[in-house]
Amino acid sequence: MDSLTYAWAAVGGDPAILPRLSTVPREGILQGRLPVRELARACVGACALAAAELGARGARLGVVPEVRVDDGVVGTAFTSERHLLINGRAPVTFAPLSRFWRTADGWVRTHANYPHHTERLLTALGCRPDGVEAALAERSAAQVEEAVYAAGGLAVAVRTPEEWAAHPQARAVAGRPLVERERLDPAPARVLPPAGPALPLDGVRVLDLTRVLAGPVGTRTLALLGADVLRVDPPRYPELPDQHADTGFGKRSATLDLRADRRAFEELLKSADVVVTGYRPGALDRFGLAPEALAERRPVGVVVAQVSAWGTSGPWGRRRGFDSLVQAATGIAVTEGSARRPGALPAQALDHGTGYLLAAAVLRALTEQADDGGSRVVRLALARTALWLTNGIDATGTGGAAYEGPEPWLAETDSALGRLRYALPPVAYEGGPGDWARPPGPLGADPAGWS
Repeated sequence: MDSLTYAWAAVGGDPAILPRLSTVPREGILQGRLPVRELARACVGACALAAAELGARGARLGVVPEVRVDDGVVGTAFTSERHLLINGRAPVTFAPLSRFWRTADGWVRTHANYPHHTERLLTALGCRPDGVEAALAERSAAQVEEAVYAAGGLAVAVRTPEEWAAHPQARAVAGRPLVERERLDPAPARVLPPAGPALPLDGVRVLDLTRVLAGPVGTRTLALLGADVLRVDPPRYPELPDQHADTGFGKRSATLDLRADRRAFEELLKSADVVVTGYRPGALDRFGLAPEALAERRPVGVVVAQVSAWGTSGPWGRRRGFDSLVQAATGIAVTEGSARRPGALPAQALDHGTGYLLAAAVLRALTEQADDGGSRVVRLALARTALWLTNGIDATGTGGAAYEGPEPWLAETDSALGRLRYALPPVAYEGGPGDWARPPGPLGADPAGWS
């Protein structure tokens, strides 16, 4: 089964629609030892098909619009954070302590972009920032992994593919589908208001409770398609401003303390059609955000989408994680480099790929709701996407036009953040949107309510 067919089947798509999609292959896109280009093309293709399908339904069209996936725009979008400029300034993508480090017996990868994660890393190691290298060199990679995790920080041992395959978390991940899909209740069928194919999500309210890249990429795509997306961050741990500038297109942004502002939060949940969460599994359940609790709160039906690093089962099912850490743990860093000098994928492809699959799964869940009702939950994990990349995708060769740079797929706009240069969205189909309706505004500047 080719990668697009697999991705489309994973989100529950009708195989009869697949011929509506065509591709524009280009050489030199997302080059690495693993087939990242094929993963990117498949994830974006599945998302664009799902958008065109829902758009055709809302516009009462007799046929799904033609979908076109261009490797150039896909490759540019998968590295959107690298192309972003804010008043000519390139954003900070990784903090100094977020990197590979030598240990007494190998390597670890740390993630310390957020100030509280930096603090926890240093607490676990008992040192100042300038002492991290020496502290890590005295310990084994496994010791560092467990000590930092126990302190609430983020570090993983760099493993070979064989070492990861023998890990119990790898076995737990392998037992799950690429996209977990479940019907929760017998809610009535969703009535789609008449709409043009360009904005199939017009009138759909999406509550965005995600972090960093995978979830925000997914909700950024839903905003492109017309959804009213409200991103909510905790006041104590806001998103990094540069990260928000990249993934905040089309959205509104608010801050809300879920413990102190329960009434305001309940009002948001009461009217949300889609709730997307990107925190570690179970972390938000105490706020009434377990899928079953959300379905009970919304008898007319709701779609719950959850994305995590390691999945919801296994010994790491409750752990935090990020793309770079998943690459290190699952053997990707060794494959792209070596055991002596680990490397990385040409893009944060686990984040971006999972983000577009998440958006595709939400779109398909809304289509299914229109067919036969029912609240739906979809779950995705970066580690499961990594398994697909390493074991399930065959490279289809190069070929196609040469990739001569990202310029054709970059745009500029003025915003409240300043002049922005940014990557255009890769989800494209006949009659579909070509860009977001609005640029991002300041983080947390909008009221915590629906527009």
